[in-house]
Amino acid sequence: MAVVSWKEILLLTGLVVGCYWNSLSCGFVFDDVSAILDNKDLRPSTPLRNLFLNDFWGTPMAEERSHKSYRPLTVLTFRLNYLLSELSAASYHLLNVVLHAVVCVLFLRVCRLFLDRTSSLVAALLFAVHPIHTEAVTGVVGRAELLSSIFLLAAFLAYTKSTSADHSIVWTPIALTVILVAAATLCKEQGITVVGICCVHEVFVAQGFTLPMLLETLRQVVLGKDGFPYAVLQTLLKLIVLVISTLLLVIVRVQVIQSQLPVFTRFDNPAAVSPTPARQLTFNYLLPVNAWLLLNPSELCCDWTMGTIPLVESLLDLRNLATLAFYTFMGLLAYHSLRYRHSSAKTVIMALSLIVLPFVPASNLFFPVGFVVAERVLYVPSMGFCVLVAHGFKIISQKGNLKKISWLIIGVLLTTHALKTFNRNWDWESEYTLFTSALKVNKNNAKLWNNVGHALENQNNYARALRYFLQATRVQPDDIGAHMNVGRTYKNLNRSKEAEEAYLVAKSLMPQVIPGKKYATRVAPNHLNVYINLANLIRANESRLEEADQLYRQAISMRPDFKQAYISRGELLLKMNKLTDARDAYLRALELDRTNADLWYNLAIVNIEMKDPTEALKNFNHALELNPRHKLALFNSALLMQESGEPKFWPEANRRFLIYVEEEPQDANGYFNLGMLAMDANENAAAERWMRKAITLQAGFRSALFNLALLYSQSKREIDALPVLDELLRHHPEHIKGLILKGDILMNHKKDTQGAKECFERILRMDPTNVQGKHNLCVVYFEERDLPRAERCLEETLALAPNEEYVRRHLSIVRGKMAAMSAAGHPITPTEGASVLAEEEKPERVEEVAEEGAVEGGEEGRGADDDVGKGGGDEKNARKSSAESPGGVGVDQSEALDSSQPDKRTKGKSTKEINDIEEKRAAALKRLEEIERILSGD
Repeated sequence: MAVVSWKEILLLTGLVVGCYWNSLSCGFVFDDVSAILDNKDLRPSTPLRNLFLNDFWGTPMAEERSHKSYRPLTVLTFRLNYLLSELSAASYHLLNVVLHAVVCVLFLRVCRLFLDRTSSLVAALLFAVHPIHTEAVTGVVGRAELLSSIFLLAAFLAYTKSTSADHSIVWTPIALTVILVAAATLCKEQGITVVGICCVHEVFVAQGFTLPMLLETLRQVVLGKDGFPYAVLQTLLKLIVLVISTLLLVIVRVQVIQSQLPVFTRFDNPAAVSPTPARQLTFNYLLPVNAWLLLNPSELCCDWTMGTIPLVESLLDLRNLATLAFYTFMGLLAYHSLRYRHSSAKTVIMALSLIVLPFVPASNLFFPVGFVVAERVLYVPSMGFCVLVAHGFKIISQKGNLKKISWLIIGVLLTTHALKTFNRNWDWESEYTLFTSALKVNKNNAKLWNNVGHALENQNNYARALRYFLQATRVQPDDIGAHMNVGRTYKNLNRSKEAEEAYLVAKSLMPQVIPGKKYATRVAPNHLNVYINLANLIRANESRLEEADQLYRQAISMRPDFKQAYISRGELLLKMNKLTDARDAYLRALELDRTNADLWYNLAIVNIEMKDPTEALKNFNHALELNPRHKLALFNSALLMQESGEPKFWPEANRRFLIYVEEEPQDANGYFNLGMLAMDANENAAAERWMRKAITLQAGFRSALFNLALLYSQSKREIDALPVLDELLRHHPEHIKGLILKGDILMNHKKDTQGAKECFERILRMDPTNVQGKHNLCVVYFEERDLPRAERCLEETLALAPNEEYVRRHLSIVRGKMAAMSAAGHPITPTEGASVLAEEEKPERVEEVAEEGAVEGGEEGRGADDDVGKGGGDEKNARKSSAESPGGVGVDQSEALDSSQPDKRTKGKSTKEINDIEEKRAAALKRLEEIERILSGD
């Protein structure tokens, strides 16, 4: 066997790079979104063991919506990509290109077992550039094919070394083969088929049997004329080891998927639910369709489901001729390869085994799969195809007069295929380019129309998206998902009536419940989201909340493990103030998925509404254990700690706010709350820095401006507070506490009685019953020596607050002063140069915590027909819920609702706060004494 030279490795690698370098500029599209962007298993915060408990898309295998695709080694490579570059698509595409180059080199090594040096190189070059591979190489999720192929080829190469020069068994390569087969299977399920390829090689290549020889040997053994030859016994022993190992792998695989097949609908694979003979005729017709894609990859499409290939419903359908021709050709090849022992026959039988065996799991012939045709599953079968082409080239080139023509044909073939591959990569640049290119090939697939609509929806181009969604409903009128997409788009266009009508159409298309039959087996889990979407739409109307709840309960009754229904119902019950029921809904959802950080977060919000901050903090911490960078849990738990009044919580609250601002560096609320914590800790410099940062990010941030001014005032930097107060009042001219603080500073530090008077008068124009503003205005009148007006003012203040002793005392002082001046014959009129009076009490600091909006609702799958509704909330600590995204196809987008209202929670008083209040009271008494001294003085 000739080894692969470095020149050949460089040639193959260079060709792969030349064909696929432009794939590095492509993003995450189609299934990549679910497998990469939405897959929590890639995140370092997710325990590594989850990779071995969840499916390829990050969905727990036990869940009904799981696709049962168990590929932990592939997901592990995605996780390594994430560690290196997080969600930079270029690194994921680069690794795919590298892996494809590795496959090409290994394939060349395998070809050297059956072909001469030149022909094997031709096969490897053709494999490197074949356009059918763009989905496997340029699509990031195609890495499952690449990794599985590497281990598959390595396992086969290892097995070929299991026989020594003296024809005895070498067990080390066999053990290595079993390990590599397991690895291939953990990358993608079809990896296990290499065992069949090894068996074919052992019987027909290594042992040199032909089918007639094999049958004759078996006949002799059955008749008892002869025992098994020693070579046959060795072969049987090796094959038994392989078969037993394979059976063990199959048993483990079945246990992992919990003996359940994934749920597919007639939209994924229409033939799978068709009656006889349409099902059999269509599935057999798909074989020549796949063969044609290998022969002529001129029209490639990313999605072949739904109506792409019409059903073959009759024996009279002319397409049956293609099926007949395919079986005839394959039968002749098999007959030729199994009847003779020469090298050509061995080459053909190995080529056929590479084509047929890896394709069997995706053929639909033995069990239905979730697609009609998928180009990526032809990655390994194309190896056998390339071997056949190269073998044919070898035969033709050996004829002298055809040698140049054969080389010309191969040159043209490699060139055209390379150009087609390079251009095809551009289709994968974005979801819009991918799906529009697919529509050029096939206009009868509603999912493609849906997915172009989704791509436009992601660009917020809802009007154009609606046209594509409506076209999807025309192409496939019974497509539930298309009507759901229409409904969602109408909702985004604020056309609620049309949205509800579209959802009702989708709901009417749902299969009816048949007594005694399990509903879950007849509908895709994401189709049940029509109940969620419709409920989320109508619950915006306060009079229809019960109707929305009925829809949630209907979805739950159809599928008791429908986690999203519990989540959305919990949000509704919270809105209806049914707190106990909301808590129970979230607890039920947690029974289904205790690893969902958003569920723990939602439960914490319910605890806050139930006035149970201790339990709320515990559940916030659960959320952060699962996702240490859960933004809303960080923010609201830190806020809860801050508001607890317990200084022991402040360092942890500060740490969480710091992490929050790392995650949301443009959110002024995080910096504001850091400033509030610093003020609590008397760290004035830090408080000033954080408040300034918040104001920079959010001009006119009322709470930050007022508290910064208050900070300056408490730090005896009253003059610095004035420009801050001016900015506050420019944005919020009715901010009463700001006006009081400004008036206080103007009176006591700027000696600007007129300016202070204007502040207090503005307060009274807005709120004539404001006692503090009214009293301070009275003091201003006395400062101006307008005693009659000060007297009337204090009388009016006393009427507003008859129980305020200091107002009554001040009124007595003013009246006494007026009586004394009358007795002395002094005129009771305003005079200039009066002493400046302070206000009755320095304004108490007010903490106005900024409202926080959040995403509500979530995605329950990402099919072309997915649309999970979003709930609404009214609390300051906005509620958020989101379900995981399983594997699927198509594109969908979430909706975000921002909600804010003043905080309804009560604050506990810490010892420090109580001391602060006492200090403020003492200061207020001192200031009252100062006022009385002024009022009593001459």
